[in-house]
Amino acid sequence: MKKIKVGIIGTGNISGIYFQNGKRFESMEVVACADLDVERAKAKAAEHGIRGGSVEELLADPDIQLVINLTIPAAHAAVCMQALEAGKHVYVEKPFTVTREEGRQVLELAERKGLLVGSSPDTFLGGGIQTCVKLIQDGWIGSPIGATAFMVCGGHESWHPSPEFYYQVGGGPMFDMGPYYLTALIAMLGPIDRVTGSARISYPERTITSQPKFGQKVKVETPTHIAGILDFASGPIGTILTSFDVKGGSVLPRIEVYGSEGTLQVPDPNTFGGPVSIWRPGAKEWSNIPLTHGKAENARGVGAADMAQAILTGRKHRANGAMAYHVLEAMHGFHDASEKGTHYVMKSQCEKPAPLPLGLADFSLD
Repeated sequence: MKKIKVGIIGTGNISGIYFQNGKRFESMEVVACADLDVERAKAKAAEHGIRGGSVEELLADPDIQLVINLTIPAAHAAVCMQALEAGKHVYVEKPFTVTREEGRQVLELAERKGLLVGSSPDTFLGGGIQTCVKLIQDGWIGSPIGATAFMVCGGHESWHPSPEFYYQVGGGPMFDMGPYYLTALIAMLGPIDRVTGSARISYPERTITSQPKFGQKVKVETPTHIAGILDFASGPIGTILTSFDVKGGSVLPRIEVYGSEGTLQVPDPNTFGGPVSIWRPGAKEWSNIPLTHGKAENARGVGAADMAQAILTGRKHRANGAMAYHVLEAMHGFHDASEKGTHYVMKSQCEKPAPLPLGLADFSLD
């Protein structure tokens, strides 16, 4: 089978799983990597038996059709634009871009160039959430009425070696983890009509307690506790809470979806697997549901592989730029609604991504 040749830009920690899984998916082959630190790129290339060098060299390589952009969020838009200008399709880590204006520019350039844009998270293509998509689709909980989504923790300064970004504009719990939760909700319930919310900075300064920056102070520039409401175009009303300000434990579920005939417990959307549970009228406890789909282990990169398959076949790709931008707009919408005291009406649209077929091998897409 023909494979799309892929180049990775950005060879930090997250690149490891992309290199690993890039050898497994049948639709793509990682052949080169690049980084601002050229020596790091060359070392990573030697480790994986591919070409390594500068960003300019990778973008000039005529063999590379698809660029996977794993740079820091502040560079996402610029690198995506560079790749598109060079005639490459591009798939970027979350968040899609930092600002809505940047996101629109990337989408518009891709459309002018006739190229595809995609973005993580792709965890919604894992066995856990795909099982939930099928259960809802097959009517196991009746008509969806509402959903809740919770991501609460005490912040990253206690364990992350460089946690400053998480408290700058473009960071915070909504932009860090919100993409996983919102993308999962869209995969199950479809696009969003409007949002509202309240947001605050609970602690204007954080102290790093991890190494190597122990004791350094971090000024907090973005909300760290956000409570939001989502009106889905299909009717359900969702609630989302993301926080870096919860200093104790929590027993909140990750995601629950409520229907006219039951409740669905959805697994952690930052993972690819289960467990999946359902509670139907008359039941006395939750029932665990076996996963209907594969890709339940760490299948990160499946969104890029699905995009490569779309390039080969002409079908639509699932982790696409329109959905990623819709998520980006919703995240900004929560902040906007809090600042202005109003609902934020969504301006973008996206399609509910097509579910994966049953019976696929772990590294197949069609």
